[in-house]
Amino acid sequence: MKVALIGASGNIGSKILGELTRRGHTVTAIARNSEKIAPSANVTIERGDIEDTEALAALLKGHDAVISSAPFAPSYTNKLIAAVKQSGVKRYIVVGGAGSLEVAPGKMLMETLKLPDAVMAILNEAYNFLKALRAEPALEWTFFSPAAEIGPGERTGKFRLGGDQLVVDAQGKSRISYDDYAIALVDELEKPRHIRARFTAAY
Repeated sequence: MKVALIGASGNIGSKILGELTRRGHTVTAIARNSEKIAPSANVTIERGDIEDTEALAALLKGHDAVISSAPFAPSYTNKLIAAVKQSGVKRYIVVGGAGSLEVAPGKMLMETLKLPDAVMAILNEAYNFLKALRAEPALEWTFFSPAAEIGPGERTGKFRLGGDQLVVDAQGKSRISYDDYAIALVDELEKPRHIRARFTAAY
């Protein structure tokens, strides 16, 4: 496929970029700091700014799918969705947040946490992004929430998928590596199972 990847220079974005190219996809890698993206075959590097909806939409146009691995900020949510819609690309996969996953009926993970206000603002905006997508009928969106803990680790290809509920192991931990998260995301791109839905993955 021809894929536009927003936020290709970040911790998760760079792993998604690697997984896409490993599987032979052609990628337009977009980042504000595009110089941080390592050149490789089948990758076109572009500088893009979420604040410039028109320019971003132009970069996205003509792709089979858009993947967004951008940070969550109040000014970004509507602009990202608008840029994807304006581009004419229907398939849109978002690297989501874990805070809005349910840990009990009607109770989200972020409601059980005591975190600094700045961090809680990010979790809340991720939830706002999910709500905005759920109200958006024009896109074939997927919101992919990671496990509660995501970071460097092995590329095992072995994990469990879930829906709106937090996935935990026998010890009650919810973890996944950047690499395995990227595998699960590209699996969803290639064989969609969660159109207009949220899903998650953990060990």
